[in-house]
Amino acid sequence: MNIPFLDLGAPYRELRPEIDAAVARVLASGWFVGGPEVDAFEADYAAYCGATHCVGVANGLDALHLALRAMAVGPGDEVIVPSNTYIATWLAVSQCGATPVPVEPDARTCNIDPALIEAAITPATRVILPVHLYGQPADMDAILAIARQHGLRVLEDGAQAHGARYRGQRLGAHGDAVAWSFYPGKNLGAMGDGGAGTTNDAQLADRLRVLRNYGSRVKYVNEVQGTNSRLDPLQAAILRVKLAHLDDWNARRRAIAARYQQGLASRGLSLPQVPDWAEPVWHLYVVQHPQRDALQQQLQAAGVGTLIHYPIPPHLQQAYAVAGFAQRQFPKAEQMASQCLSLPMGPHLADDQAGAVISAVNEAARRLTV
Repeated sequence: MNIPFLDLGAPYRELRPEIDAAVARVLASGWFVGGPEVDAFEADYAAYCGATHCVGVANGLDALHLALRAMAVGPGDEVIVPSNTYIATWLAVSQCGATPVPVEPDARTCNIDPALIEAAITPATRVILPVHLYGQPADMDAILAIARQHGLRVLEDGAQAHGARYRGQRLGAHGDAVAWSFYPGKNLGAMGDGGAGTTNDAQLADRLRVLRNYGSRVKYVNEVQGTNSRLDPLQAAILRVKLAHLDDWNARRRAIAARYQQGLASRGLSLPQVPDWAEPVWHLYVVQHPQRDALQQQLQAAGVGTLIHYPIPPHLQQAYAVAGFAQRQFPKAEQMASQCLSLPMGPHLADDQAGAVISAVNEAARRLTV
C-alpha cells in the first residue's frame, strides 16, 4: 500500500459540485479582483474566527508582512520570533527592515517558550510574533501578559492553525492580529495562494486594507507606499465553500491523531504533547526520533510518504548568514530540525491507511533500536 503524505486532490473530489458551482459563479460575474465574493468570504471567516475584521491578501507571507507594517514596524525595530518555525515568519520581519530576534521553543510543544521571551526584549522590541506551529496553539495568556507589561503588540502566525482553540476560544483575535495562509496544503486551503489577517482592531484592519491596495482607499489617490496583495474572487469563492466543511475536516484530523497517539508506542519515538488548554487541529502530526533520516528512509521503502518540517532552522539558513548566528546558538531548534518527521495527516486519510502508517512506523522504529 502506497500512502501519500497528503492528497491535495481529495478535497476537490469530495466537494466537486460545490466548488464547480462557485467557480462558475465567479466566471459569469465578470468580477475578478475584489468585489462581493471577497467581501462575503472575509465576513464569513471573521465570524468563524470570532474576530471583527478579516482582510484578504495574496498569501500568508504578505499577511504577516503587511500586518507588521500596519503596526508601524520598520528599520531599527525588533520583533521576537520563534527559533523553530518556517522561514516566512522571519522573512516578514526582515521585509519591514526590522530585525527578527529568535526565542527557543518549549521542547514539549515545539512552540515558542513564553518563559524565555522576556530575556529577549530590548528597548527596540515592538512586536511578539508567536507561531501556532503544526496546528497547536501557543500559550497566548502568558505571551499576552508579557506584551501588556512591556507595551508590545502581538501578531500571531496562524498559517497552520485554522479552527484551533485556545482555552475554548478559536484562534483569530487573542492578540492584536492573526496572519493566515490559505496555501493549498493548509487545513483551509485555496486552489492557489491566498492569505488574510483577522483582528478586532478597526484601525489595524483599515491600514491593512490600504496597504494591500497600493496604499490607496480612493482610486488613484495613494496615501502610503503600499503593495498589490489581494485575495482574488476565485480563491475567495473556493475558500468559502471549504470553510463550511472545515470543522468536519478538522474532526477527521483529530481522529487520526488520536489513533496515532494510541498506536505509536515504539522506543525512541517521541510523540506530540498537547497541553490541557489547547485544542489543536493537527495540520501536521510530527514525531521525533534520534535516527530520523534512517526512519524516513525505511518508511519510504514501506510506501509511507513523510516530510520534514523543517530540516534547516532559520538561523542557519544562508538567507540569514549576514546575521552572524552560530551553530548550536539555538540548540533546541537545531535538535528539532534533526529529529522531527511529519507523518501522513489529512481529512481524507483512510482508516486502513492510518493503520498501515502506525504498523510501518512501529516496525521501522523497532528495527532501529535492535
